[in-house]
Amino acid sequence: MVNTTDALSRARLLLQLGRPADAERELRGILAEEPQHSGAHGLMGVALVQQGRTDEALEESREAVRLAPDHWVPHYLSGQVHQRAGLTEEALRATAACLALAPEHVPAWDLLARVHLTRKDWPQVAAAARRGLELEPQDADLAGLLSMALTMLGQDEQARAVAAQAVGNDPESTLAHWARGLAALSGGDPGTAAGAFREVLRLDPGVEGARDYLVHALKQRNPVLRLLSQWRQRFVGGWRLLFLLPVLPPVIAVFAIIALLHWVAWLVESWTTLRLTRNRTTRLLFEGPAARVSLLCCALPVAGAVLLGLGIGLGLDGLGSAGTATMALVTPVQEAAHTGSPIGRRILYGWAVLLAAAALAAAVTGAFLPALLATYAALATVWFAAGVRKIFRPREAV
Repeated sequence: MVNTTDALSRARLLLQLGRPADAERELRGILAEEPQHSGAHGLMGVALVQQGRTDEALEESREAVRLAPDHWVPHYLSGQVHQRAGLTEEALRATAACLALAPEHVPAWDLLARVHLTRKDWPQVAAAARRGLELEPQDADLAGLLSMALTMLGQDEQARAVAAQAVGNDPESTLAHWARGLAALSGGDPGTAAGAFREVLRLDPGVEGARDYLVHALKQRNPVLRLLSQWRQRFVGGWRLLFLLPVLPPVIAVFAIIALLHWVAWLVESWTTLRLTRNRTTRLLFEGPAARVSLLCCALPVAGAVLLGLGIGLGLDGLGSAGTATMALVTPVQEAAHTGSPIGRRILYGWAVLLAAAALAAAVTGAFLPALLATYAALATVWFAAGVRKIFRPREAV
């Protein structure tokens, strides 16, 4: 004879500990004796969706709601299942049904905020988090969600204050430290952001994206790189400027300045990354491609400068132009490395190899014009890469 209350408690605890298969066994024991137990069906849905068995989880969730449509618990668990399954509209309806029956249930407001977060509906995230905090002012996760929403809404100062409150309420909350890191980055404080993301990884090394944010924060501690990155994001130019070239040829100068600005920014980023790969405390964050790309991009200007110097000294225009093309390769290599889509990354690396081959051919043959065109094409990769990234977007994790 199964003690239903104890078995449900064990199942909830096992789910909290990340052991859904063990929770499933407990719940099947309950359902074997009480097939109409709505709570067991609801928790079974959560256990199954955590194991990736989405169809079974949705069926269990629907059965729980059918058995107890006037009780808030099946709706709340259904919201969790649908959110985990990536069905945000269904999760939104289930959570709203839960709150209509139990408006004082704080975890439901947390779930509602997370559903809106998935939809990137930042005002609604903030509204749901604030409503939950009215009921439970010390809830660190709700404060973290509110801080994230405020950051995305451009309210940096308030976001940082709320994030600090969240960390103070619960120093062991991964979400609170994550929100603090995002708020610090947005507010121009990469040092604090790096500390926050380090704490995220300490608390949960498996948090997706935390390592990338930590690397970004560490790079942004370089004030020159931070300033150049801001300029690079602000001064990208646009394809519509091309239509002005026949009417206003001086617009070419605008393109040239923007391209050179990006080249300098990528070069400084390469140097910053290389320094971090040599630092004992940060080298493990940069194992693999990042270290190799930064080393290559620091070597290209040196090799290019040598070729340029030889070309000038020997009076070989083609060799000198090959040197400038070699230096300009920093832009296509970095644009490729910082492209999220695998297809887009392969296209841009292929483009970089093609330009490198043109520079090499110019150095061997002494052809001036191909090397010059390769230089212009390499610097103009800024716009080519933007188009590639627009067409081939990385898939977002659900």
